[in-house]
Amino acid sequence: MPKIFFHNHRFLLYLQSNFTMRRILAYILVLSCALVGCGRHIREPRMAEGLIVATDTLSLGLERCPRTEWRVIHRSEGYVNNAVMTRFKGRYYCMWQESARDEDTPDTRIMYATSADGKSWSTPDILAKPGEDFFASPGGWLAREDTLTALVNRIGSPERSAGGSAYCISTADGQSWTAPRPVLMADGNPVDGIFEQDPLPLPEGRWVGAVHFRPGTTLRPVYTDDPTGKGGWKKARFPEGEGKPLEPSQYRAGDGRLVMFMRDQSSSFRKLFSVSGDRGETWSAPALTTIPDARTKQCAGTLPDGRTFWVGCPTGTKSRRSLAVAFSEDGYLYSEAYLLAGPRDLPEKRKEGVYKTRGYNYPKALVDGDTLWIALAVNKEDVCVIRIRP
Repeated sequence: MPKIFFHNHRFLLYLQSNFTMRRILAYILVLSCALVGCGRHIREPRMAEGLIVATDTLSLGLERCPRTEWRVIHRSEGYVNNAVMTRFKGRYYCMWQESARDEDTPDTRIMYATSADGKSWSTPDILAKPGEDFFASPGGWLAREDTLTALVNRIGSPERSAGGSAYCISTADGQSWTAPRPVLMADGNPVDGIFEQDPLPLPEGRWVGAVHFRPGTTLRPVYTDDPTGKGGWKKARFPEGEGKPLEPSQYRAGDGRLVMFMRDQSSSFRKLFSVSGDRGETWSAPALTTIPDARTKQCAGTLPDGRTFWVGCPTGTKSRRSLAVAFSEDGYLYSEAYLLAGPRDLPEKRKEGVYKTRGYNYPKALVDGDTLWIALAVNKEDVCVIRIRP
């Protein structure tokens, strides 16, 4: 074991000659920085006891959400998923991926539609086509006052490559789009991975998001101070923790910290969480919550009145046939929840297909004034939006 000298000059001399001790101290310094960034006391987001009854397969023990309105944007003849909304220059935009029959096939492209009121939607148009060695999948919207940017994930076919890469296209008028260009890291290299669909804009101009990097789908939070979101992305510090985190959604809690919910692909059927106290540069190790989950995507965010929300399928099984919304006053204790839709509301699938999961799939949120919008795929056949007035 190495000896540690506490007398100052001897300690400095010892460090100069002992490489192992220098590495240990460097590790301690990094750990200390992480504690400062995340906050020394990490609060776990949780549901109030008894709020959700996962064993109640019809309603989760919840009342229906009031002031809720559903709209079908698009009824497909094949497969749709990964719907995500935004608002730009007075119009709503929704994009999703679509293919002829199955999930993530070489013909998968990104479609989009627009609406002035969220009720009547335009005929869908192609936003991004597949290529010879990739298919296209939504990576989310970056909406600014003068420019709307769509993040386009180019994902290689399994037999050709693993993972994918991130591109972006932009418009100033909502009609003419630029040619695709790679999204860049801070070192100038292209992002070697695919974006999750809801990057979070902070009031100071920073974007905080997440990328599934190669090899495979290794989750890493990222951030950039480039207001366009087209470059300058940096990997956040994100230590290993519990479960296998994927597909996060993040929000700002009442104490100013950022909280991130994640899907746990290791089948705990509970949500993972992580917290950042330095605007997304450092995150706590992923840890399991007591919030039940269907091993699927969710969405979360902050309302104008400071409350936070979470939308997902808290069934505690693989079933995605119940969709709920929960609200919190401080971003940590979710004490109010409602059923958005249950098994009795779910239509039968019109056609079969690979990974065409019956249920309410991959909800993503848009906060627009006093209205909360949720875009999702029902049975991975219909693109729908839900309008909620919390």
